[in-house]
Amino acid sequence: MAARNRRGRPRRRPFLGADTDAARQSLVALLLSALTAVVAGVILAAITGTLEELPGLLLLIPAAIALRGNIFGALGSRLGTSIHAGTFSLTRRLDTTVGQNIVAAAGLSLVMSVVIAVLAKGVAIAFAITPAMSLADFVIVSGVGGIVASAAVGVITLALAAGSVRWGWDLDNVTAPLVTAAGDVVTIPALLVGTWLTRRGDLSVVVATMLAVAAIAAAAGLARTALPLVRRIVQESVPVLAAAGLLDLIAGITVQKRQDEFLSFEALLILLPGYLGAAGALGGILSSRLATGFHLGLRAPSPLPGRDARRDLFSVFVLALPVFAVLALAADLAANLGGFSTPGLGRMLGVALLAGALATIFVVLVAYYGTIAAVRLGLDPDTYGIPLVTASLDFVGAFTLIFAIVIWGLT
Repeated sequence: MAARNRRGRPRRRPFLGADTDAARQSLVALLLSALTAVVAGVILAAITGTLEELPGLLLLIPAAIALRGNIFGALGSRLGTSIHAGTFSLTRRLDTTVGQNIVAAAGLSLVMSVVIAVLAKGVAIAFAITPAMSLADFVIVSGVGGIVASAAVGVITLALAAGSVRWGWDLDNVTAPLVTAAGDVVTIPALLVGTWLTRRGDLSVVVATMLAVAAIAAAAGLARTALPLVRRIVQESVPVLAAAGLLDLIAGITVQKRQDEFLSFEALLILLPGYLGAAGALGGILSSRLATGFHLGLRAPSPLPGRDARRDLFSVFVLALPVFAVLALAADLAANLGGFSTPGLGRMLGVALLAGALATIFVVLVAYYGTIAAVRLGLDPDTYGIPLVTASLDFVGAFTLIFAIVIWGLT
């Protein structure tokens, strides 16, 4: 029978059922992520001169930001599952679950940063992005930026895991948005550090060569390691990270070829990292929760979502509206305070809400069926879910944002 209050009337069910606390945690994390991402957007708007001096840099930025979220978002998702399963413990030993996850994430970050740089140069050539940075400059910006950003985001991810154990957070609800926020804020300044070493003749060639050699050595070490979990994570991650990188670079092409529009209204540059990050974080939350449910046998990977899965899907739509609205408000306010050009609050809200609604529909489909596909293929949905969602969202998100910009007449 339904629970009743003191007057004998049936208690009213919370709007999101038993997941109200989870939704509240997610909303706080998403809003914090959106506001933090505005800082990254302001930095991006402030380096328009660098974007013009280093053609192809705007192509690289979405992929570089996404790579941090893909690697460390997946790390957080795996740690969240280990917390739910009772196998999580912080220790200096590398042969533990946490230790092997850290080794895999660090190695993948270095290797894939260099791989993304090579892919970026290839994509620039294939899609006739001319002029474009040299291969050495791509490797330096991506490699140095990857090392600096990964160190910071890795520490934040571990701190979140430890905090979730200490204060009872559900890591599935906070990892994706907060790791995304950390990746947004840290990666763009880290890439800027890398740009300081470009265009320096022989020095740039030496630095690029050292990074390439270090990545090759790291790849060889990961392939020959005796740590079984590291081998599994790397084997499952490399294909999806490479595919995600290509999708992110194609998204970057969309942005790069619309660079004039973004430079005309710098508020759109401020909006860009937060918009892509918020959409990916919404999908990451859904993917993480589904992966944990499948691991623990609480949800069945069926073509039609069950009751609990439908509640998870519905909560994403409920969370999306305030997040995209706040993001637009914050981006417009930051543009006005910083003296950057803006199309006005009304059109900023229109762009963010239209693009966000389209992206949310897409991310729900990708997160649910992508996670199911991983489970049915015997793969770890924690490793595959977040990269698949964020890469797809960067690709589709760039198009939906451009579509909304065109609909609102900002071209």
